[in-house]
Order: sequence, then structure tokens, then C-alpha cells
Amino acid sequence: MRLDKFLCTTLGITRKEAGKLLKSKEIEVNGEVVKNGALKVTDTCEVEFNGRTLQLTGPRYFMLNKPQGFVCSHVDDFNPTVFILIDEVSPEKLHVAGRLDGDTTGLVLLTDDGQWSHRITSPRHECEKVYYVELADPLPPETVQTFAEGVQLRGEKELTRPAKLEILDEREALITITEGKYHQVKRMFAAVGNKVVGLHREQVGSIELDDTLEPGEYRPLTDEEIAAFMK
Repeated sequence: MRLDKFLCTTLGITRKEAGKLLKSKEIEVNGEVVKNGALKVTDTCEVEFNGRTLQLTGPRYFMLNKPQGFVCSHVDDFNPTVFILIDEVSPEKLHVAGRLDGDTTGLVLLTDDGQWSHRITSPRHECEKVYYVELADPLPPETVQTFAEGVQLRGEKELTRPAKLEILDEREALITITEGKYHQVKRMFAAVGNKVVGLHREQVGSIELDDTLEPGEYRPLTDEEIAAFMK
């Protein structure tokens, strides 16, 4: 994380105010006065303001607009990971609450709070996820009822849980599911003879992707968004 952003987070100040503190030589990193806000702060750095050590405390929660081609793991031999987009101290301690495939875009939630993310990913909590889908072939109207009744996926013993399908155009739809089976949305449409050519997650529970975030951008969750999974 950049030093100026670290100061904004720990002191609750603006980037402009952080710049003034740095210019006034009131910030020390590892015992030396630092004026460069672009300095990278890691978890091994000791940052002080007027002799007071500053630390990030408490669990962290973020939303990311995931671009295509990024994977939701910390290490991948072939693809960039979403964690290189996160400019925070110790990003390796964060994890994704509900992964997306590499070619799927949209809302990704990241946290270091395991109990919070469990409420999203555990099938027992039936957390709804909403996806915008682009398809290769036109969607027959009866697909709505088929998905509502559950779909038999290849290699699965049981039907999927009921899913809500809203047809937007002949090749576009919104689908809401409460499970997270491997490639589930793609496999559901494949089971009815269609192919997903574009997939974008718009919502998880009551948390909607912030439409001001460009692909690759992220922001902290609001207190209200965090509280949605605290119950």
C-alpha cells in the first residue's frame, strides 16, 4: 500500500491532508522521516506520526470489479491474479468470498474475515448471486420454468437448486442462483443446449457492484454492506 493511502486509512484523513503531513516531516517509517507518499508500506514497516505508531486494525472488506483474464487465487502459473490489483498492506492475508472463473467479470468480494465470507459461500446460507449472461443461441421462454424446477448437471446426482431466470433479450438474461457449483451457470445453460459466451456477476446478496468502478478498480465496503452478512 502507498504510504499516503496508509495514512488516509489509519488516520481517517484525505489524501491532501496526508500530503501536508508528509511535507511537514511528521511521518517516520522505520525510524526515518519520509516525505514521499508513493513509498510502499508493507507489514514489516513501522510507521509513526508524532511518535505514535500507526497500525491497520480490524478485519478488511473490499469489492472489486474483476476484469476478464484474472483468476481468484493467490498464485497461478499462467494468469494474473486479482490480488495484484489490490494496493493494500499484506494482500496475501485477504481471500475471495466466492470465486469467479478467469473469463467471468464483475463483482468480487475480498476479506480477511473468515466467518463473514463463510456466510456468503456456505450453501446452508443460500446467498443469492446475480449474473448477467450473454448466450450463443436464443433462449426459449420455457427455460425460465426449467431453471425454476432445477437442472440436472452432468456428473451431478441431484438437480440444482431452483434458479430465477429473467430473459432480457433473445440472447441475454439475468440468472439468480444460491449455490456455487463448479462453473454452475455455464453448465446450467449447457444442460439446456445453449452456450454462455459472456458472464458478469452483478450482485452478491444485497451487495451490488458499484457502477463507478472501472474493471480492475476496487473500494472498501461500506458499513451497511459489511453488516449485510453479519446477521
